[in-house]
Amino acid sequence: MAQHQTEAETAPDFTPSVPERVLETFLSASRWLLAPFYVLLVIALGGLLVKALQEAWHFISHVFSATESDVILGVLSLVDLTFTGSLIVIVIFSGYENFVSKIDPKAHRDWPEWMSQIDFSGLKLKLISSIVAISAIQVLKAFMNVKASSDRDLTWLVAIHVVFVVSGLVMAWTDRISGEGHGGKGGH
Repeated sequence: MAQHQTEAETAPDFTPSVPERVLETFLSASRWLLAPFYVLLVIALGGLLVKALQEAWHFISHVFSATESDVILGVLSLVDLTFTGSLIVIVIFSGYENFVSKIDPKAHRDWPEWMSQIDFSGLKLKLISSIVAISAIQVLKAFMNVKASSDRDLTWLVAIHVVFVVSGLVMAWTDRISGEGHGGKGGH
């Protein structure tokens, strides 16, 4: 039976110098500078909740006198805010876990399984997918209220949405190519 040695077993012993270890420790610890950014995103999520509650109150208080289009626009506004909130949660947890520190899901009973499985590549694709969905809702809202928008504004909304869609497709395509080149499944 042939013995297979890993690259680590066949590599020569390497002991970094003291300055190198100090620098690496310092650089590794610098990732904690990102933690306050995630705390700020939690605060932003609270602000978004306040805006969603305002939208919901406005929607509920006018639902009986609103036209069908106004009701659809109200619902789309709530969906838009929900997608944005979900996007913030994805960035908070995936970013923290990818760049700052691992979270032990066993310590949290209601921890969603997917949160521990998103790598940087998956995070990028989830972000662009959310941005495309949010952009699509904005375009739909503008077309539902087409009389309030100029042709120029509608053209820009559609053009920006198309840019987001094409960017998402290119990101997914490059992610797939890089995954195939490394023998993986695209990083998910």
